[in-house]
Amino acid sequence: MINELKINLPRLERFISDMAKIGGTEKGGCNRQALTSLDKEGRELFLSWCSEIGGVARLDSMGNLFVRFYDDRKDHLPVLIGSHLDTQPTGGKYDGIYGVLGALEVLYTLKESGLSITHPIDIVVWANEEGARFSPAMSGSGVFANKLNEKEIYQSTDEKGITYHEALLKSDQLGDICCNAFPFKAALELHIEQGPILEAENKPIGIVSGVQGMHWYEITLKGKSVHAGPTPMTMRHDPIKGMSEALSKLYQEIVRYGDDARLTIGKVATHPSSPNTVPETVTFTIDVRHPNQTTLNEMSHQFEQVIQDVTATHSLGCDIKKLWQSPAVEFSPQCIDAIHSSCKTLDLDYLRIVSGAGHDSVYLSYVGPVGMIFVPCEGGISHNEAENVASHHIEAGANVLLHSVIKLVE
Repeated sequence: MINELKINLPRLERFISDMAKIGGTEKGGCNRQALTSLDKEGRELFLSWCSEIGGVARLDSMGNLFVRFYDDRKDHLPVLIGSHLDTQPTGGKYDGIYGVLGALEVLYTLKESGLSITHPIDIVVWANEEGARFSPAMSGSGVFANKLNEKEIYQSTDEKGITYHEALLKSDQLGDICCNAFPFKAALELHIEQGPILEAENKPIGIVSGVQGMHWYEITLKGKSVHAGPTPMTMRHDPIKGMSEALSKLYQEIVRYGDDARLTIGKVATHPSSPNTVPETVTFTIDVRHPNQTTLNEMSHQFEQVIQDVTATHSLGCDIKKLWQSPAVEFSPQCIDAIHSSCKTLDLDYLRIVSGAGHDSVYLSYVGPVGMIFVPCEGGISHNEAENVASHHIEAGANVLLHSVIKLVE
């Protein structure tokens, strides 16, 4: 019976293990950054597995890779499944990779089952999801959805001054088809949660209702650089004091916006950086997130006002730059229902959850119906060589993807 169909866990774990050898690090993680020779090697290994079951590959002008199965069903829209294969410099074996190789295992299982499939299925490997080498992140899916400009992305450079376009050419990942969205019936992305909630709640599956909106800021406060010894505290224009007071107020403010609100100060830098000098400037970043777009906008406006008020009180200069923003997204009820029904079929407990991290599915949601499936990662650890997922969670997530796909292509 269809309801009893399961993926082959040993095979999926072998896929993951073999992929992890490419760019593997001493601490057990992966360094396979976008459009590098290692990224290409990983893609070639993936394509070799796809070719064994009749997948036909095509590559677009951003380096997004699509592998088509059941192409003779052209009178129906395709279902897209996949994620990304690029990693952080000190990344793990599962972030993105699990979604691609889980999708591959689903296709192996479907091919072996002999089920009648009514729609084409594409496994997608999105380019430069991580943004570790080229900014911004999720650039392949962003251009696909016409939310990012391809020409601008082409000019983005890595730390060695190599442009995105040059890296496409050097890695032989510049495809001959334009990076334009095409109609699809649904898109599903299997992913590790990258946070601690599912593990804490002891739930094997997260049904993702949407993704938090995000605003990134770079704030520079400017005072006056003076000697730390002779200058009394009352006669200083100290940007660190202004930053400290502003951040204290922001952390008080964030509580007003409920448990879904997030505030992170990721970078802090002073100039000059000396132990016995009051710095002239301090520059810091703020990452603000909330699943409701209206609330996110209100938070950001309020936080900007707090910073401006504090700096005015201390007679400091203030420069606020918005570096990046990603809107809050709600996923498709059609896809959520398919995932929910699959959990019921498989008798798997689940939690409805909002994603705290950005994913390619955010951009895809502007093009068609999208859903995401989360599984727990141990300790909530991700973007880290220690990233790990228990075997039974690997199996559970892939089985939910399998049955969700079946429900969408019936």
